[in-house]
Amino acid sequence: MISGPLVSIITIVYNGERYIADAIRSVAEQTYRNLEYIIVDGGSTDNTVSIIHGFGSVVTTVVSETDKGIADAFNKGIQLARGAIIGMINADDWYTPDAVERVVRAIDGYDVVYGDLQVWQKDRPTAIVVGDHRRLRNEMSVNHPTVFVRRECYLQFGLFDEQYKIAMDYDFLLRLAIAGRGFVRVPGVLANMRWGGISDVQWRLACLETMRVKDKQMPHRNWAHRLYYFKQVVAIAIARMRR
Repeated sequence: MISGPLVSIITIVYNGERYIADAIRSVAEQTYRNLEYIIVDGGSTDNTVSIIHGFGSVVTTVVSETDKGIADAFNKGIQLARGAIIGMINADDWYTPDAVERVVRAIDGYDVVYGDLQVWQKDRPTAIVVGDHRRLRNEMSVNHPTVFVRRECYLQFGLFDEQYKIAMDYDFLLRLAIAGRGFVRVPGVLANMRWGGISDVQWRLACLETMRVKDKQMPHRNWAHRLYYFKQVVAIAIARMRR
């Protein structure tokens, strides 16, 4: 354990009773202790909220109300965050125990820290996805559950764009990359993700929104964005058939 800045962790959830406890436990078990944990619930109708409250002071702030979608929920959490560094872990994902400590050690001199993602299917690890911010101008090449960003970046570059249903995180990170903000990868797995999340189920929409983000931020390359979109759709479709 090391001393250092306050780190804010945000989880958004809606009817996530099946896995939310795993996400919360992964925050509670962090070796880095200077944390606040904010959970934004979209008005769940299952046992999600009671499970959250069952963890007591582990969760610093709970908001439970209807929202306008994922980006709106993320933005609520960011606006509540007091930490100098902000990370986001989805309700069905979970951190490795030393994730935050490793991020705090690495962030000096950088604005964004990220790591690798262990992917699980049916309670078995199936792959490790290695992030690489150098490919952000082509696609979402960093793993959002592993990403930690300095709070000042949200103040300077704005929050998540609510027009996107899935690619709001890519839109934000591409803004930072184009502006020349510093990214650094922490070697090794920082977070775990189960197959079946929204970006997995709605992968075609994710590809389409990724193209639209690039069109908005790099309009001089529209033709290249369309070519990359078609190549990406074909590659993902083939990979999914092989699962």
